[in-house]
Amino acid sequence: MKPLKTELQDEETLRDLGSASVQIVHDLKNQLNGLKLYATFLRKRMEKGGRPDDELETIGKLISGLERAAVDMTLLVRYGRPLELRTQPGTDLSKLLADAADGAGVGAEAGGFEGDFDPALLSEALKSISAGGSDPSGDGAERPALRLDSEGRAAVIEWRGLPEAGAGGDPFRAFNGGPGLRLALAAKIIRAHGGEVSAEGGVVRARLPLGRP
Repeated sequence: MKPLKTELQDEETLRDLGSASVQIVHDLKNQLNGLKLYATFLRKRMEKGGRPDDELETIGKLISGLERAAVDMTLLVRYGRPLELRTQPGTDLSKLLADAADGAGVGAEAGGFEGDFDPALLSEALKSISAGGSDPSGDGAERPALRLDSEGRAAVIEWRGLPEAGAGGDPFRAFNGGPGLRLALAAKIIRAHGGEVSAEGGVVRARLPLGRP
């Protein structure tokens, strides 16, 4: 497939192309889920029929591949569509971050970290960053640190030890498979809350506005 010509890459064309791509990916995800059901049915039939282990292993790998592809497509569809925040006033950011650190504890200064946040979406974003975009059960960053900025109107979170995107790239725009999509969606969620996120030298920083003291 030939790349788009430069003169066609105007804002309207790219916006329409993005919308179409999201719909296509959504449809493909539904087709993959259907294929997974057929493959699961065949595996059960094969198990009852006493098929050789290598055949059962092969179809098991096929199902796993379909599941991973469907998950990645779901992430891409969510990233391409507008977020609907359901904010709750007085949500404690330090508690969300502690949950995201999977019980590892958070190095936090004394002070209130309450703000108008969507607990579910922001928790997802913090977990994705803490895991470095990998599966939450994998190894992630060191214990995150939480502090107030100089005016006390925003919270600053720092993660260290995250894998770098390489060649000075932005991990939140790398889009390298599932991990990259999780980080891109995490950045989108933080920005939807009026925050900012950046990465430099293996250190990731997120800044989120807090309620007025």
